[in-house]
Amino acid sequence: MVRGEAVIPVRMRRVAVVAPEKALRKSLVRIAEAGCVEVDLAGDSGPDLRGPAATRLQRLRAEPTRPVLSESPPDLDALERAGRTDLLAGEAQLEERLGSAVRHGEVAALAGWCPETEVGTTAARVAGAGGALVPLRAPRGVDPPTLLTGARPAPPSLLVRRSFTPLVSTYGTVPYADVDPTLPAGIVYVVMFGLMFGDAGHGLLLIVVALLLRAGRPRRTAALRPLWPFVAGAGLAATLAGVAYGEFFGPTGVLPVLWLEPLEEPMRLLATAVGLGAVLLAAAYAAGIVNRWREGGPTVALYATTGVAGAALYLGLAAAVGAAWLGQVPYAVVGAVIAVTGLSLAGAKLYAETAGGPGGAVQTGIQLFDSVVRIGSNVVSFARLAAFGLTHAALGAIVWDGTTALAGRGPVGGVAALLVFLVGNALTFALEALVAGVQALRLEFYELFSRLFEGEGRPFRPWRLPIEHIPGPAPAGVTAGPGPARKELS
Repeated sequence: MVRGEAVIPVRMRRVAVVAPEKALRKSLVRIAEAGCVEVDLAGDSGPDLRGPAATRLQRLRAEPTRPVLSESPPDLDALERAGRTDLLAGEAQLEERLGSAVRHGEVAALAGWCPETEVGTTAARVAGAGGALVPLRAPRGVDPPTLLTGARPAPPSLLVRRSFTPLVSTYGTVPYADVDPTLPAGIVYVVMFGLMFGDAGHGLLLIVVALLLRAGRPRRTAALRPLWPFVAGAGLAATLAGVAYGEFFGPTGVLPVLWLEPLEEPMRLLATAVGLGAVLLAAAYAAGIVNRWREGGPTVALYATTGVAGAALYLGLAAAVGAAWLGQVPYAVVGAVIAVTGLSLAGAKLYAETAGGPGGAVQTGIQLFDSVVRIGSNVVSFARLAAFGLTHAALGAIVWDGTTALAGRGPVGGVAALLVFLVGNALTFALEALVAGVQALRLEFYELFSRLFEGEGRPFRPWRLPIEHIPGPAPAGVTAGPGPARKELS
């Protein structure tokens, strides 16, 4: 992979599947088998255009099954009698695509999207079926679908990046023109999680959980196996934070305090959390500028509240407040000028989007005031990194104090102390892992992603079906195509 491709969605190519009418079915079977082409479907298809396989599938009224596609045209009546809803469902999908084809004489074609790196391989597959995969020029005003990782198996170096993908896709689909924030977003998430879940013992337990996921244990969690690098990263961050805090299943004294003790230096931890948040917001604005430029060019990037205008407002306010607090009046004035410049740029864009007049001016003023207030609240919001870090440390201290209080009261006290230690740490681990995970996600989504993205893209959904090789020729008279009227190329 080219280094630059690591920060942008997979490059897509507009393609057309072109084949003689007799080879169209076989060509589409090869497309489904390759599983890396999203085929455009006709927008006017409906119940009146249902094909014979879809009609038989509806008559069976069976529970939905995973569709399977037959390599050769099957006997639909035999499939219905046998209750093969999987093959009928596959044929129904094939009928939908056959019905969406544009035809001219004996040649049919369907348009779609394919990852650029897969065009050559897929074209060879289709050529073997008597068709062709033809690259096309992308239509104006239509954004390609977004795919954040390639279709081919990823090398080990990309396992971490892929494990972070659900973090971004849960928020929404990255627009095709935007940068792919998957890797930095994942790193930021685990760092924030570690600050709130800072305990070396609990972090090591998370690493053990990650190793169990990697091994596919327990079996019911096998679907979560691809996430093991994500969980391991969170565990490592928590372990390192715990080492810095001197926390190992609470303040047990096993580890020395290398940086700060949360309960003894809460203000230092708070300042660190807010400072980290300020840096992350600046990075989010920088990424937002890049995205606005890629989406609409320099003008959009300049005036957007998530572009240069918003970044100038943020940096100006930060400089003005910081310089005023330090008593550096000249620098505070410079910061104020930068902030006013950002406000002016953002206000010009916001006013242009209104109906104008006094009403538009009032609306613009309210929106600008909201932008200023949001910047302050977003920065302060990162104080929760310190707050929940303190909560974790406090719970650990309570459990440890209870353990030590019971440990010196004979054998019964020793057993009770062990139970308090085990149960207390189990509850702390479960509760704080949930809270830290949710709070890190909240900071990522509301404070950071809201500056990266202004819209949402469309996910890449390739047509992928397993192929069943049914021996023997198809029965005579069986048609695989749908019932709707043919479209003709103009």
